[in-house]
Amino acid sequence: MSWNPALDPHCPTGDEVDAIETLIVPRARDIGGFEVRRALPSARRQMVGPFIFFDQMGPAELLPTRGLDVRPHPHIGLATISYLHRGRMHHRDSLGTDQWIEPGAVNWMVAGKGITHSERSDDATQVDPMPFFGIQTWVALPEDREEIDPGFEHVGADRLPVIEGEGKSVRLILGNAYGERAPVNTFSEMFYGDAVLEAGAKLPLPDDHEDRAIYVIEGEIEVAGDRFEIGNMMVFRPGDRITVTATKPSRLMILGGETMGTRHIWWNFVASSKEKIDAAKEAWRAGDWEHGRFQLPPNDNQEFIPLPER
Repeated sequence: MSWNPALDPHCPTGDEVDAIETLIVPRARDIGGFEVRRALPSARRQMVGPFIFFDQMGPAELLPTRGLDVRPHPHIGLATISYLHRGRMHHRDSLGTDQWIEPGAVNWMVAGKGITHSERSDDATQVDPMPFFGIQTWVALPEDREEIDPGFEHVGADRLPVIEGEGKSVRLILGNAYGERAPVNTFSEMFYGDAVLEAGAKLPLPDDHEDRAIYVIEGEIEVAGDRFEIGNMMVFRPGDRITVTATKPSRLMILGGETMGTRHIWWNFVASSKEKIDAAKEAWRAGDWEHGRFQLPPNDNQEFIPLPER
């Protein structure tokens, strides 16, 4: 597919040099024997559009006997997407979903009023270390959709729009951008893409979304004369026309969308009120898997992560 000629690169001038509203340098977090780098939420910015959580997983090598092993745990009020660049992981949830997540594919889990899932690298056929690298994000649901029924949608990499040309390629993961729309059922306006740029290539950001950000996965980019390397997230001012230039071969995650009101976030719960968070806490603490709000995945129900005491 050819690059959209209506989106010619635009070089910022004048006061556009200050177009970066927030620069976020992720902090390292341990999620149970596996380190991630967390960009959202941050002290300076809770959300970018509806994106309220953004973790870089790896790069790492997962050993056959010691890999990713996240036991069943609950979510409310959000949708998750685990997007892999390398490796694979096993998703199981309380709807009965049993799906391997592989590079380039979309696995969109809608928690709504409550879902439980696990994430493991438990392939019995793995005998060698497995390179592993990806991004996990949470998208806050609009207030009138926070308590919908949970769901899960898998879309293979071959079904996602790819916009390419002029030394760049963008795989659209969620939402709409550059005249294309990803085939995933989202609940608010957003965009999320995986962009690969050759050295010297220019990428204009969509200017029809209120919030926009870039996260550098590989390489280095230049924005209005400043250079940004791996692990930086740049959040841009609404309305500005922004173009980034790859100073070396680079890979970026681009994201943004409709601004939402403040959300409360505690452990794995996201909600528009503290009362909804408190109700979810009590339901998970009760552990009534047969009749309660949460159930364990039917094919991974021998253990779970207890409610944190904090």
